[in-house]
Amino acid sequence: MAIQNNRLTAEQYEQNFSDIHPPFETQNAALVEANRCLFCYDAPCTKSCPTSIDVPKFIKQITSGNIKGSAHTIFSSNIMGAGCSRVCPVEKLCEGSCVFNLMDEPPIPIAKLQRYSTEKAMENNWQLFERKPSTGKKVAIVGAGPAGLSCAHVLSKEGVDVTIYEKESKGGGLMTYGIAAYKVTPQFCEEEVNYITAIGGIEIKYNQELGKDISLAQLKKEYDAVFLGIGVGIARQLEIPGEKLEGVVDAIQFIYDLRAKGYPTVPVGDKVAVIGMGMTAIDAATQAKRLGAKEVTIVYRRTKDEMPCTQHELDIAMLDGCEIIWLAAPKKVKSEKGKVKSLVCSKMQMGEPDASGRRSPVDTGETFTLEVDMVIKAAGQTPYEKLIKKFNIQHSAFKIKTDNCATNIKGVFAGGDAVNGGKEVVDAVQAGKDGARAILKYLKLC
Repeated sequence: MAIQNNRLTAEQYEQNFSDIHPPFETQNAALVEANRCLFCYDAPCTKSCPTSIDVPKFIKQITSGNIKGSAHTIFSSNIMGAGCSRVCPVEKLCEGSCVFNLMDEPPIPIAKLQRYSTEKAMENNWQLFERKPSTGKKVAIVGAGPAGLSCAHVLSKEGVDVTIYEKESKGGGLMTYGIAAYKVTPQFCEEEVNYITAIGGIEIKYNQELGKDISLAQLKKEYDAVFLGIGVGIARQLEIPGEKLEGVVDAIQFIYDLRAKGYPTVPVGDKVAVIGMGMTAIDAATQAKRLGAKEVTIVYRRTKDEMPCTQHELDIAMLDGCEIIWLAAPKKVKSEKGKVKSLVCSKMQMGEPDASGRRSPVDTGETFTLEVDMVIKAAGQTPYEKLIKKFNIQHSAFKIKTDNCATNIKGVFAGGDAVNGGKEVVDAVQAGKDGARAILKYLKLC
């Protein structure tokens, strides 16, 4: 059957894409969980947070009714604490480190409590930070994603005037365009961007793409420093026959269309294969099922032990009815009348460990075929190679090389996915903070 869209009713779309982690419904519900916290000294939950949120402190503030203080504690470490409370893989970060796990008891729902405080702050528009008088210094930031917004907020607090250049029509980066709609909505992302920039001293210029609408030389000339928070965004190609057929799509573009255009406008097949096992693959697979696909099969060339997604994310996909085929790699996409008909896969096995102890998948020579009418590629993302080459930025495999956030170009700094190749939103937030501190030092403001 041909790929189609608008196969569900408005009510079905609403139900399928509703909040997967709903907030506490009452204050008492939040207090019950907050009061379970042991308020550990030298807390492992804080240590496991890339932005070092003082978790026991903000939870203690909830128990005492100081919600505004709780939100301040969170935002002081992570200005995107509201968004991160929805999308962070907390099961491998703060909640995964909770001491209750050692007692075979449920961990403190840290993310849900964090959401409770931060959303109260956003709903009431509590401005918890005061901007220092302008220093007269100007900084340009490329990218209004988590790294760029975090960097901008820290700089603005110190009196630096910030202009963010964003290639899309909305800010938020990955939060707005690259995460499943049942985790965080575009509307919430817009509210979060507005909340962050409400401190003042931050201007965002949309539809301004580096290398197209603006140049690095121009920014260097007009500003005292530049921060590159451009992320990654080019989907890695499979390099197999049939990859260009109608019905083969990039997961990044698939999710982008869901976010930018809305559920009913995005076509989906009846039988969908998703290549990969990262968070993006899980998001794409689950959303394909929720768009009305009858069968969704995730194909991964390694075993469950090597999967990059968390067990929690995998459980979401499996509960939605997605099938998993381990130790399988795409070999060829076959067509009928120019459209996807099937996916031929190679059966893999894990080879011997290399010098680092890591085992790689090896082709056994055997194949099998999946009857599909849509293939979603989610085999990872690559850096903006052409952009990095164009501006002669030193790199390692096109990931920007930095020394304390500084690039090889004087006055140009970088952080986030463009440097680390792609981590969590919370890692990008910390990278933005680090970049801001490096810039303040460069401008002799600290």
